[in-house]
Amino acid sequence: MPTEPDPITLSETARRALEIVDPTGADDDVVRFYTQLEDDDRPITTVQNLEEVLARAEEGADIEGDNPAVAMATALVLYLAHRRDELEDDADEVLRLAARSEWKGQPPAAVQNWLAERGVTV
Repeated sequence: MPTEPDPITLSETARRALEIVDPTGADDDVVRFYTQLEDDDRPITTVQNLEEVLARAEEGADIEGDNPAVAMATALVLYLAHRRDELEDDADEVLRLAARSEWKGQPPAAVQNWLAERGVTV
């Protein structure tokens, strides 16, 4: 009898966000964001106050709060927490949908520019 797959963990979701946002690992802030979450093997659906957990990781990675890639990584984790079925979907499509979801279709200018550099429109 087939069993359902294991639930997706916070660390797996953060790893996917890193792969989408910074596939080469060149952005130190994004890597720091991921590093703060990489050992959290709780199923993402059981993480209480996920927004707070991610806000702390975001602050620890981007003290100035001005790196759009870190903001987008946070948005991706939040989005994928609710849309686990899209975890392996096309990176550009997931970026677009996460930005729409996080900022109700109006991401901050820095995030819009960051997305535009990657050819992603919201």
